[in-house]
Amino acid sequence: MYEHRSPERARRVMKIGIIGAGNIGGNLTRRLTALGHDVSVANSRGPHTLTELAEETGATPVTVEDAARGAEVVVITIPVKAVPDLPPGLLDSAVEGVAVIDTGNYYPQQRDGRIAAIEDEGLTESRWTERQIGHPVIKAFNGTYAQDILERPRPVGAPDRMALPVAGDDESAKAKVRDLIEELGFDTVDAGGIDDSWRQQPGTPVYGLRAGSDEVAKALEQASPERSAEFRA
Repeated sequence: MYEHRSPERARRVMKIGIIGAGNIGGNLTRRLTALGHDVSVANSRGPHTLTELAEETGATPVTVEDAARGAEVVVITIPVKAVPDLPPGLLDSAVEGVAVIDTGNYYPQQRDGRIAAIEDEGLTESRWTERQIGHPVIKAFNGTYAQDILERPRPVGAPDRMALPVAGDDESAKAKVRDLIEELGFDTVDAGGIDDSWRQQPGTPVYGLRAGSDEVAKALEQASPERSAEFRA
């Protein structure tokens, strides 16, 4: 059911916007700039707080409003509770067909508080995020340890190369994101559409799993749609 791949591809430089400079956002900035991509990075506190990261990586610090300008890929890696605070029209300045990666996780007890649409309507957290920003998203990196982005890349075919689940409804955007993840040094497993992305939410077998494609596909199959008590309000 869960198709995976690990093709060799020609590298193409892309303009990438990253919103959120925490553990995941910071390490994606480090890796993507090292691969030669043109990266703009933003956080809620303003570009002046990103000077050190910019000097380290060569990324361009920008405001959140400008993070998507001209971007082919935009990464939203902020707390779920902060998503409604993103500026309206955030993606209007991105290129047509921009792929938006959602790395978010709903932590009602630990951080985000209760979100009724997730709790009562049964929306996946990424479907809820789509509704907030008015654009389809691709769910990826949400169960990845930030340090693994730096330390666990492996060449195609390596026996210890990790695989990451990727969910989304836009097949073109999903393919773009999978290509990017594979360029970063990880295999990918297609985890279905956004309504299927509960299979990779917190508390599921694949969440935080460091394994190859076959094990990741098996973990996706074993997931239950019922949220564990730890991840319900």
